[in-house]
Amino acid sequence: MCGEGGACIGGYTVVADVGLSLLKLLREQLSPDPVPRPDLIGMASPVDKGDLALTLYLCSIRENGEARRNEMLPQGGVLRYPPLAVDLHYMLTAHSAADLHTRILDEHRILGKAMQVLYDNSVLRSPYLEGTLLENGEELRITPENLSTDQLTQLWQFGDNPYKLSLAYRVGPVLLESNRVKPGSRVLERRITLRDKGG
Repeated sequence: MCGEGGACIGGYTVVADVGLSLLKLLREQLSPDPVPRPDLIGMASPVDKGDLALTLYLCSIRENGEARRNEMLPQGGVLRYPPLAVDLHYMLTAHSAADLHTRILDEHRILGKAMQVLYDNSVLRSPYLEGTLLENGEELRITPENLSTDQLTQLWQFGDNPYKLSLAYRVGPVLLESNRVKPGSRVLERRITLRDKGG
């Protein structure tokens, strides 16, 4: 849905659409080098990686107060409540099945390429957008998060699994449409009275 001023808002699928858009970008740009096949890049927690070489994990969703909107949006005779503005926080982790001597270097190459791709596409547009983002001509802003090792370790809450080098990125703000509406009053008649001043 697009409101006044051309601002486009996504329905409840927008969170999934962001993940699919990031996957599309990473799969097209990291394959075949350094990841041999696009299907080796996927959405998963770093510890449930299966055969994946690069995992994209949505670890947090937070409201973005700076992008919060307060205006009601007119839509077909009703007023829709403002959308919820959120930031999506992702963790990217590389995984290599190589032998011990080359595993770390493989993972560093994958992370280096991922950083390069996300830097070069810090404003993500079509043709990489999926779902409602594509339909509405949206843009996604991708920003690296400068987290300390302690902060990254706190994000890494996967039981007894030791911390593994990961990248943290924020995508947003993403606008999630509200389903709440209220009847809008329409102006049916306007009266204008002109008076001559001392004329």
